[in-house]
Amino acid sequence: MIIRTETQADYERVRQLNIEAFGHRNDEAELVERIRQSDGFIPYLSLVAEAEEGMVGHALFSKASIVNEAGSHEVIVLAPIAVAPSHQKQGIGKRLIEEGLTRSRELGYPGVLLIGHPDYYPRLGFQPARTFGLVLKQFQVPDDVFMAIELRENGLRPLQGELRYPAAFGV
Repeated sequence: MIIRTETQADYERVRQLNIEAFGHRNDEAELVERIRQSDGFIPYLSLVAEAEEGMVGHALFSKASIVNEAGSHEVIVLAPIAVAPSHQKQGIGKRLIEEGLTRSRELGYPGVLLIGHPDYYPRLGFQPARTFGLVLKQFQVPDDVFMAIELRENGLRPLQGELRYPAAFGV
């Protein structure tokens, strides 16, 4: 399997993959399309996983901001991540996330934040975002699903403030 940067030729398959992975809902597929059309889209951080039989995974890392008294600081958020139902629990999501973290670090971002399953993401190094003094007010979610990982030592802790998702996320 290879992890590579998404191309425009992948867009329709990525849409189908997101619909399949999320119980035949359009929400995540439409989110991907809105992010692609926004200022927060970084093509290098839109990743696909390809197996012999074709595309089996997609992860989208995009820009968001942490806002505090000192101003606004760019960070990366992960959403959505989709793996074909027939290929779940095979490490594909983990590989997509690890590649996205590596690329986000290469680009100089201080950290990646997400809303996700509290039993899964800590295995990849994510911690509750409150550990870094970060809060989320745009979405009403339990503290344990709002998580973050620093991409360099003290990348997030000095930024203590509120994560703000961009308008593409429907907020």
